[in-house]
Amino acid sequence: MRTVVIFAGGSRGDVQPCLALGRALVRRGDTVRVLASDRYQPLIAEAGLDLHTLPVDPAEIIESAEGQELLAGRRNPVAFIRGMDRVMRPRIMPMLEATRTGAQGADLVLAPTFSFLGVHLSQYLQVPHAVIHFQPSQPTKAFPHPMAPAARMLGGLGNRLSFGAVDLGSWMVCRGFVNAWRRESLGLPELSLSAPFRQVRHAPVLCAFSPTVVTRPADWGPNVHVTGFWHHDRRLWKPPRRLLAFLADGPPPVYVGFGSMQTGDPAATDTVVRTALRRANLRGVLPGDPATSEDDILVVGDTPHDWLFPRTAAVVHHGGAGTTASALRAGRPSLVCPFFGDQPYWAARVHELGAGPPPLPARDLTVPALAQRLHALTRHAPYAEAARRLGRALEAEAGADRARRVLDRYGVRTR
Repeated sequence: MRTVVIFAGGSRGDVQPCLALGRALVRRGDTVRVLASDRYQPLIAEAGLDLHTLPVDPAEIIESAEGQELLAGRRNPVAFIRGMDRVMRPRIMPMLEATRTGAQGADLVLAPTFSFLGVHLSQYLQVPHAVIHFQPSQPTKAFPHPMAPAARMLGGLGNRLSFGAVDLGSWMVCRGFVNAWRRESLGLPELSLSAPFRQVRHAPVLCAFSPTVVTRPADWGPNVHVTGFWHHDRRLWKPPRRLLAFLADGPPPVYVGFGSMQTGDPAATDTVVRTALRRANLRGVLPGDPATSEDDILVVGDTPHDWLFPRTAAVVHHGGAGTTASALRAGRPSLVCPFFGDQPYWAARVHELGAGPPPLPARDLTVPALAQRLHALTRHAPYAEAARRLGRALEAEAGADRARRVLDRYGVRTR
């Protein structure tokens, strides 16, 4: 039996795939410790995994006034980097130290590439590490990094360079903090601008997305494994009677929810959504305060997507990797309203795969625009057929189990 530590310091969409992988490892006899915000303690406990709490909750940062200000300026790279430094400076050192203590005793470390945490912990603990990608973040000439789509105009070389540019940008933001942590807490030498890239180059890479959705580029090396999405089904969850009654009382509703994303005026956005649903003659299920429900709109609290989405007519969401995977696996067409980051990439993929209409960016949400897209989403039969076809393919995948087998092949045995 080994102790596997998984760094899951992101949003819920980042945490839940890690729980699916953790459960696959536990079934083989491992002990799995997840480093995550305390917000996810019930989910992690329900999955039978251990939690080591991180003091930083990305969802709280995004929902805060300074987080919203930072996102508003994201189109200016210089201002965004400065804003990241301002927002993260008081938070990052406590998070790094909590990461160090949480990783003690690990035999294997799994982490995304942001700040190259897997490299630092691997060197400190003298154990192997593997990289997790929730979106296609491995350099390739086939397409640009999901967070640098403009590089496509420069061709294959520009595509490939965009991946290094994104990782270099994140490393430049965090390098000073991380090097201080390495020196003062880990007892390791500081790293130059290029050192982490060399040290992560041949590590096993687990791509937690489907080859049906993202075709594996020919120039990815043998250490890169597209495993399929890691789905975390909450089998112990019981639906409330109110939800069951609403679903039984009429045609399947449309789910509309944007995860932890917020527009500049959430109340106005809520009005737009409700009005557009009614204009399209559709019932809706929205996340939020159940007290704001209406006859044709049910507002629900924490409701697992794997249970709810198959019972809807369609899904409108922000395009996070986890929500995109859940909607596609449910075999339901999607309208994606991306905010930032990798969300425009997933929005484009859904449309390119034929499983939904053209994306409607969150900044362009209006009643007429949303009502028109909702009408197409629920009445254009090819969207539904493409979504059903993708759903069957994704349902047959066992991404988390395949990722566990990849770790076995690298000699990172679970027994």
